[in-house]
Amino acid sequence: MPELAEVEFFRNRWAAGHGAKVTAVRLHAGKKTFRDANTARLKRRLAGATLLGSETAAKQMLFRFSGDNWLGIHLGMSGELRVEPPGYVAARHDHFILVQKKRHLVFTDPRMFGGVRFATGPQPPAWWTRIAPAIRSRAFTVEAVAAFLQRRGRAPIKAVLLMQERFPGIGNWMADEVLWRAALHPARLAGSLDPAEVRALHRECRFVCRGALKYNAGAGGPLPPELNAFMPDSWLFNHRWEPGGRCPRTKKPLARATIGGRTTCWSPARQKLF
Repeated sequence: MPELAEVEFFRNRWAAGHGAKVTAVRLHAGKKTFRDANTARLKRRLAGATLLGSETAAKQMLFRFSGDNWLGIHLGMSGELRVEPPGYVAARHDHFILVQKKRHLVFTDPRMFGGVRFATGPQPPAWWTRIAPAIRSRAFTVEAVAAFLQRRGRAPIKAVLLMQERFPGIGNWMADEVLWRAALHPARLAGSLDPAEVRALHRECRFVCRGALKYNAGAGGPLPPELNAFMPDSWLFNHRWEPGGRCPRTKKPLARATIGGRTTCWSPARQKLF
């Protein structure tokens, strides 16, 4: 499932179309991709509209068009945004294409776990504004994190970090990275963290989000983010799945198991389970 940085990576590809008019809309109506959108209305409203800008929040993207039109995209597990040249012939899994004079903006999704939303109005739609405050925002406070951990106190901290209503954009590898940096075992119960540990968790959430956007979001280039080599070697990211992988800090072997329903990597020498 794409995470904060991967979503920004793909959004940035379509930024090439900012300021350009949509001359045509091509889509596969009836596909699961459009389960949350009225395709006839979407085509009618976006044809002739100008793509004004875009942004990301959590694992979502929002594209703003002239005429008070708003397009939301969720990549799901296999979705991808691309830019293709004029005259491009759609492939089988290219379910949504915005045609511009100098380019085609393509959303492809072989497994169709992603989706497209569409709304109109002078303000962003409710499905966008109700997304939890970004981890890098002032609203993401130590106090808010502490209260949320207590409400989910009997769940493993790894599972809680994946809850988008408080940790928007955090996915599997980012959660492992945060816990490794905070020296917290992923199986620790969320309610067992003391105030110092909550502060460390809060700090590392912000640090990992900043670093992921800096190193892993890139500029929407040709390589998918999971294949790039931009992450510093000091991050767990570069060692978590390598055979015989070792902790970048302790140099001791890493461990892997399913925790909170997700495959998890941690450093037993650093992250103790008390």
